[in-house]
Amino acid sequence: MTRPVQLLGVTKRFGDVTALDDVSLEVDAGQCVGLLGPNGAGKTTALSLLTGVRQPTSGTVRLFGADPRDPAARRSLGSTPQATALPDSLRVKEVLELVAAHYPAPAPRDRIVSEFGLDDLVDALCGGLSGGQQRRVAVAMAFVGDPRLVLLDEPTTGLDVEGRRALWQAVRARHAAGCTVIVTSHHLEEIEQLAERVVVIDDGRIRADDTLSSIMAGVGRRRVTLRGVEPAHLRALEPDAAITVVDGASLGPSALVSAVVSDADAFVRKLVAHELPSSDLQVRGATLEEAFLSLTSPSSR
Repeated sequence: MTRPVQLLGVTKRFGDVTALDDVSLEVDAGQCVGLLGPNGAGKTTALSLLTGVRQPTSGTVRLFGADPRDPAARRSLGSTPQATALPDSLRVKEVLELVAAHYPAPAPRDRIVSEFGLDDLVDALCGGLSGGQQRRVAVAMAFVGDPRLVLLDEPTTGLDVEGRRALWQAVRARHAAGCTVIVTSHHLEEIEQLAERVVVIDDGRIRADDTLSSIMAGVGRRRVTLRGVEPAHLRALEPDAAITVVDGASLGPSALVSAVVSDADAFVRKLVAHELPSSDLQVRGATLEEAFLSLTSPSSR
């Protein structure tokens, strides 16, 4: 079966700047893939190659086995770019109908309106929508054609917490129905909520490509939380640890302190050896944020 997405040895340069450096990425049908990386890492450039907006300097890009510039391949593609630009003079329903008309078998408009919470906006002019409302419409537009592949570049930019969660639910529903999704986001929680596979891009190269759980487990760092020990004492035990006060208005026995360390067992043994009494001690794996920071730190390049 032809994969929806293939980037094979792709390099993209803009003058002297290398945005993507020998990147290979293949996505199977039905996957939801999260692209993570700092600003300028190459995430948006990768999506622009898949939409046919830009061409690679070298390497091969395939969309459903064809050149992304082929209109036939793009009939199965939906996308939401970072910037939202809707025609001010058109109503929401007119914009959805306009986009749907470009697809051979679009989704029922009422279903998309309901899933993306646009019931109260269908008759509104796009020019009168708030930034968050425009963003919801823009993401719905990516799905209204019932495409097999959707590319979402920072989909929840400008949305509040409630709006983000509602949009996540809608995207999950489309993914559960069989749609392949690639999403970039600065909200690490968004990737945790949506993606089953995470690709970390930094400095134009792929630093990690695995399941969400494997990415977090592979970092090799653990978070130890405890009460009763001053942060200064913890730093003396483990100078390389990231020490933070989780809660507690003032430092003292009741303050909950967190230490992110590379060897949790050795750290706990040091606590015991130095006879530092503690309580509520817990050890857990790294978060996605900790994994991301570890993978994109200068020392990991």
